[in-house]
Amino acid sequence: MPPGRLVPTVQRALEAGLPAVQLREKDLAARALLALAEELRELTAAYGALLFVNDRVDVAVAVGADGVHLGGDSMPVDDVRRLLPPAALVGVSTHDPDELRGCTADFAFFGPVFDTPAKRPFGPPQGLERLRAAVLAASIPVLAVGGIGVDTAAAARATGAHGIAVIRAILAAGDPGAATRALLA
Repeated sequence: MPPGRLVPTVQRALEAGLPAVQLREKDLAARALLALAEELRELTAAYGALLFVNDRVDVAVAVGADGVHLGGDSMPVDDVRRLLPPAALVGVSTHDPDELRGCTADFAFFGPVFDTPAKRPFGPPQGLERLRAAVLAASIPVLAVGGIGVDTAAAARATGAHGIAVIRAILAAGDPGAATRALLA
């Protein structure tokens, strides 16, 4: 989604109660990413929501984000913690329940649980039983990601997942506020 459309869409979701935003714009140059992160930090702060920046510790620190989210090829969690303020949170993406054993992050995304275009490069859908196994293997909160929508959110939560993370369910919705309210319900 172009940054010009992203901010108003996120604002409508925040107005509807969205609790957290992850800035995941891997193709933006550093200055453009910083500018977008500043806009999102201002919005999330106004609505009392958390802001996480994907992989870019420097951008997260510069805008006072609540933390970072790390992918499989990112810096190790313990190294990232040394660069962040003490209260900052670190999340990680995982694709196998074994990756959660002994994980030192504050929370983890696990998936893709269901099929979704954004997560196809990370492998086939894991399904609800693998999500349940990930939750049981983890000593940290696990959030379900990948193909989560209004029709699948309750099933994902029923596995013991702490929450859900979505992209398309809000960003592609005709009414991002209504979509957010439906997901939160």
